[in-house]
Amino acid sequence: MHALVIDDSRAVRRILRGFLVDLGYEVVEAGDGEEALRELKLSTTPVDVALVDWNMPKMSGLEFVKAVRANAQWDRLVLMMVTTETEIEKVAAALDAGANEYVMKPFTKDIIREKLELLTSSPV
Repeated sequence: MHALVIDDSRAVRRILRGFLVDLGYEVVEAGDGEEALRELKLSTTPVDVALVDWNMPKMSGLEFVKAVRANAQWDRLVLMMVTTETEIEKVAAALDAGANEYVMKPFTKDIIREKLELLTSSPV
């Protein structure tokens, strides 16, 4: 399984990468939505899941979700928002835009694992 971690915080990317590697994922990182779209386009192996922060420079997580969902090539990409945004309106906006799940920071490895199991229908 291949994962893309998108967050402007290097520390958060490192933490999520560690969780995902422990769960058996190969991980690519991006610091914003524009970089993440480039990674998706250049990837020789399909990305299965993307963990996406909301607040990032250049292209927000919400804009990234909308861009991914506008491209049929990435229909099967599972999108999980991992963010500090807790307002119900933001959660609804992300899900309406095409995010499959929403995790609020701070998170734990168990929360990430449980959400990924729900989204991918297989134990990780």
